[in-house]
Amino acid sequence: MTQYLLIILFTAAVTLALSWVVWKLALRFKLYPGIRDRDVHQTPTPRLGGVAMFLGVAAAFALSSRNPYFAILWADPVPVLSLLGAVLLIVLVGVADDLWDLDWMIKLGAQFIAAGIIAWFGQLQILSLPIGALTVGSGWVSFLLTVFALVVVMNAVNFIDGLNGLVAGVGLIANGVFFAYSYLLVRDTGASTYFNLASFIAAVLIGACLGFLPMNWTPAKLFMGDAGALMLGLLMASSAIAITGQLDPAVLDPEKIGRSQLLGAFIPILLPVVIVLLPLLDFGLAVLRRQWAGRSPFSPDRKHLHHRMLDMGHSDRDAVLIFYSWTAVVSLAFLLMYIGTQQSWPGDYVIGILFGLTGVAACAVLTLLPSQHRLRRLTRRSRPTRPETPS
Repeated sequence: MTQYLLIILFTAAVTLALSWVVWKLALRFKLYPGIRDRDVHQTPTPRLGGVAMFLGVAAAFALSSRNPYFAILWADPVPVLSLLGAVLLIVLVGVADDLWDLDWMIKLGAQFIAAGIIAWFGQLQILSLPIGALTVGSGWVSFLLTVFALVVVMNAVNFIDGLNGLVAGVGLIANGVFFAYSYLLVRDTGASTYFNLASFIAAVLIGACLGFLPMNWTPAKLFMGDAGALMLGLLMASSAIAITGQLDPAVLDPEKIGRSQLLGAFIPILLPVVIVLLPLLDFGLAVLRRQWAGRSPFSPDRKHLHHRMLDMGHSDRDAVLIFYSWTAVVSLAFLLMYIGTQQSWPGDYVIGILFGLTGVAACAVLTLLPSQHRLRRLTRRSRPTRPETPS
């Protein structure tokens, strides 16, 4: 665990320092676009934070190659190098889009190529699903399923990137929970070492988000842009596939990994999905909304979940904090359910369910409360004022 902590701190320090450098250079050379209709901010702000995040991630991988504790990651360097190559491609395309607004077809094509590099050359594929020891029966099915999952998560994370600190904070929470989950899962399956690619990616992303967040918090000096958001989504999906899709289904037998058969069978695949539940929900709603209107699913609009929260009366900062709360409550509830089955807590997963229900109720109140305040303000404004009596 100490080595992972050092990786987190190292990545955070490098990302923070480089974010400041990128910010200064972007201001000096005016590398920032104008304000778009769907943007919430009012001041032109550089969108090149993804460059600093990528360099922080790359530095962490370089450091791991010299650390004997992470030697297992580099025993076969092809998957790691393929992953880094795919990330580099998506960052370069993202930077180009942040500067010049590329056509959505170009961006989508690059996403499929990056996902294909990981699945084909890196052989990082969904080989099994921990649902009743289900295995993917065809190599092509496994490849296509992996590419589809990577592209969907990339776009889902990118779609919620609309408020200061939103993606960085959600990524920090989600990867923090996933790191704990992957670490515990590997331990509970009897692995000889806790050092693995999934936990390492999660730790690196924790550091990258932690280091970038100070520059991205309201009022933001720097945005991560498409480069950062797409990279974050790609690496999050890759870490989930690395830990879930490649575990032997027999190891995930409910009799071995949890006393609750239902939970023991489904938690390993549910939690990686749950940590990106809000981005996936926003992405799905956006696709349906735009298709219903006869537009491209990637055409921009101002109807994302964070836009709707602003329209309900939330401030930018409050909307971001509520997103954080939803992410933390849902993901921690599932993590507690998993831990409960391993530690033989009373009722196994009852504590996790109670935590989730209580948290969801609290988040719902926080989400809906501003709309009531706004209604009262509008009601007060609509009341007729008493005419002044002439003196």
